[in-house]
Amino acid sequence: MKILIIGEVFYPEEFLINDLALEWIKKGFHVDVLTRVPSYPQDKIFSGFKNKLFQKNDYMGITVFRFPVILGYQRSKVVKVINYLNFIVCGSIIALAIGKNYDHVFIYQTGPLTIALPGVLIKKLFNKKTTIWIQDVWPDTVYAYGFKKTKFLEKFLDYLVKFIYKNTDNILVSCEGFIPKITKYVQQKKIEWIPNWSLVKNSPLKNNFKLPGKFNFTFSGNIGKVQNLENVILGFSKISNTYTDVYLNIIGDGSYLAILKKIITDSQIKNVIFYGRQPLEMMPSYFNASDVLIISLIDEEIFKITVPSKFQSYLSANKPIMGVINGEVKDLILKYKIGRVAEPSSIASIVKIFEDFIKEGRDSTDIAEKVKGLNYGLFNREKNIEKITASLQKHLPRQ
Repeated sequence: MKILIIGEVFYPEEFLINDLALEWIKKGFHVDVLTRVPSYPQDKIFSGFKNKLFQKNDYMGITVFRFPVILGYQRSKVVKVINYLNFIVCGSIIALAIGKNYDHVFIYQTGPLTIALPGVLIKKLFNKKTTIWIQDVWPDTVYAYGFKKTKFLEKFLDYLVKFIYKNTDNILVSCEGFIPKITKYVQQKKIEWIPNWSLVKNSPLKNNFKLPGKFNFTFSGNIGKVQNLENVILGFSKISNTYTDVYLNIIGDGSYLAILKKIITDSQIKNVIFYGRQPLEMMPSYFNASDVLIISLIDEEIFKITVPSKFQSYLSANKPIMGVINGEVKDLILKYKIGRVAEPSSIASIVKIFEDFIKEGRDSTDIAEKVKGLNYGLFNREKNIEKITASLQKHLPRQ
């Protein structure tokens, strides 16, 4: 099987698609990737790459076709929209040149649904089968990230979403709650739920790695407005003077980082440390040195049906999870008794679970046994890769 992967991100950006592509290579498939120059999440070009019109490079036997990214998308909605258009135009030009060479197009949709349009073009022109694996549901995500819901925008997005789903042979979703959102656009199509899995593998501490507090709360991942870290920090500020040996560690980068740092400085909040973006291979050390891992999102309807990929990574560490979140993740934390949850919009609720975790201590629960059912069942890497692969093979043309 010859597969063309289309997506906004690929190695050296750290996303699940890298792992999936390498597994397909091991199975003997031919895999190429169509993507832009790597720049996420720091909004700058990765070392070793140039932001030129077209480049082709190799990653572990995978040919990667790249086109330019327009920097500044983390800070400006206008630039973000221009990037959407840039992906459509540049991606489609390359798709016209290479699209006929593949049996199947696999669209890894982590952000804008518009990245699917080069894949739809290949389907239309060359009659190739297409699969989309949806990580963010449009148009809901568009509005959640601050775009105003006008009558024109709503009609345009509804038309665009329906057009793309209608012209995709196979629809997969990473979160079960996405299914009813998508079904209203394509009632006649079967939508398959295949969750993400963890990229982080648990391992012993490296070089006696330690975090500064006697008790450490840790957040890792993208730092944007929707991650709700402002409320997490404000909640922590209410207990940091009382518990002077407790620290809040924030690992990652993103568009909201400067704002959070200003809040810390202006309010003189103690014991909050920003580590910036860290390599994936270092995350087990940070997780193992932590007492509680934090997952948080703002209280929007779309995020109630979203399971951020960091949740699966946290599970690999066998640590209690502090959920400042509603919806599916909240339900999983409570069902499997692997942590505590607070209302995302309530500072008082956030303060309470900070205090509850501190008073409870680090050794009060056996988390490892409780997450086993999730790690070896729902979020099992090998099983879910097999499900995706089988789903593609079902939609290959008959010889």
